[in-house]
Amino acid sequence: MGRAVTEAAAAEPRLAEQLAEFATKATFDRLPAEVTDSVRQRVLDILGICVAASPLDTSGAAREWVLDQGGRPQAHAVGVAEPVPATLAAFVNGVLAHSLDYDDTHLPSVLHPSACVVPAALAAAQYAAADGRATIAAIAVGLETCVRLGMAGYRSDSRNSLFFEHGQHATSICGAVAAAVSAGLLLGLDADRICDAIGIAASMSSGIIEANREGGSVKRMHCGWAAHAGVSAAQLAARGFTGPPTVLEGRFGFFQAWLRGDYDPAAITEGLGVSWAVPGIFFKPYPANHFTHAAIDAAIALRAGGLEPGNVESAVLGVPAPVVRTIGEPIEVKRAPLTGYMAQFSGPYAVAAGLFGGAGLGVGLADFTDELARDPRRRELMARVSVVADDRCTRVFPDQFPAVLRVRTRNGSDLRAEVMTNRGGPERPLSGAELRTKFRDNVGGLLSPEVAEHIEQTVEHLDQLADVGTVLRPLALLGD
Repeated sequence: MGRAVTEAAAAEPRLAEQLAEFATKATFDRLPAEVTDSVRQRVLDILGICVAASPLDTSGAAREWVLDQGGRPQAHAVGVAEPVPATLAAFVNGVLAHSLDYDDTHLPSVLHPSACVVPAALAAAQYAAADGRATIAAIAVGLETCVRLGMAGYRSDSRNSLFFEHGQHATSICGAVAAAVSAGLLLGLDADRICDAIGIAASMSSGIIEANREGGSVKRMHCGWAAHAGVSAAQLAARGFTGPPTVLEGRFGFFQAWLRGDYDPAAITEGLGVSWAVPGIFFKPYPANHFTHAAIDAAIALRAGGLEPGNVESAVLGVPAPVVRTIGEPIEVKRAPLTGYMAQFSGPYAVAAGLFGGAGLGVGLADFTDELARDPRRRELMARVSVVADDRCTRVFPDQFPAVLRVRTRNGSDLRAEVMTNRGGPERPLSGAELRTKFRDNVGGLLSPEVAEHIEQTVEHLDQLADVGTVLRPLALLGD
């Protein structure tokens, strides 16, 4: 089974215990500055996305469901006027954070860590009256935990995630455990109790990704449920529930259940607490599935060179082979998305958005509406776009999600644009100014400029806050 765990690996110290020990030692004062700076940026990014997602029907459904549950007022959720139980605040904000496919991505694990961890941590911090420094540290540890669990399921030989090969949403599966670690720290649990929280959350983790192929809005719920599970697990551990210390590597544990025992324990433990993945997590410049971003960049490049959508006779979008099934199949569905959400997973629409668009950082939320997904001009262009596997792109994947776009114009010219590295990653990072532009684009029309500025400044000084609720309270009145 490729990298099936050996007896020697199985004899190593328990993985959950090592993660718990790492978590309790990673206090704010011990974190590298690049980690704490990255966490602040990710909190601002997630809050902006939550605001932008607040008008969605699914966001309203999540809020209504939460209000039906009742419970004690403990934490704030975006668009919910009164405080709700911390687990439910984590749920709402997690749903919103992942609903636009605008949240950050770690490569090559293809995880979206912040959409699970940040909502859980903000809710747990309010519940436990934790300060900003503790919240930053908890988020950093949760993000690192999420990435390392995801990387344990990454196959270097096939350059793919076993989670995805099995139809599993690695983000919500690993994110539930990571959220439990973050929440546990904020609740003041010691290493033993955090180990228990990991053991509890592992039984709550879930998520399948068929919606990526055939539609449905359930994926928007995944990060909310993971954040809900994480806070719940920490609260239960604090009250005496326990989990098996071998929950990750055990014969009937996490990796056996999800990956049939085929995982890499070194991905979890090597350099833990010394080498941080957090600063290298990719920010998304465009509100769409990350596999489409290089296609958008390629189309933008051709647009900048003078190509007009109406002059496209045919186009071939070359992408890594594993990407075709997500953004190119079934091709008849990808060429005719019914909604803006379906368009976010369409290679042909990415090309159209890049050629027609112009909002945000080049393509923005205004370019992914239901109306534009059904726009006749875009449909006509999408019908001319094929999505194929490109060998060179496949060799780079999944360290990057590259694309090569070839266009034959109506006047007989052949044009080509290739994008081999993703904007928003370590090789092409978004500046602080660009991230603020993204935030302002996300909240425009939903927050007043004064409130938006307040949120920016509050997050910038998150480490100085005694009350983390200060960040969420101005966002409580959003919604329908």
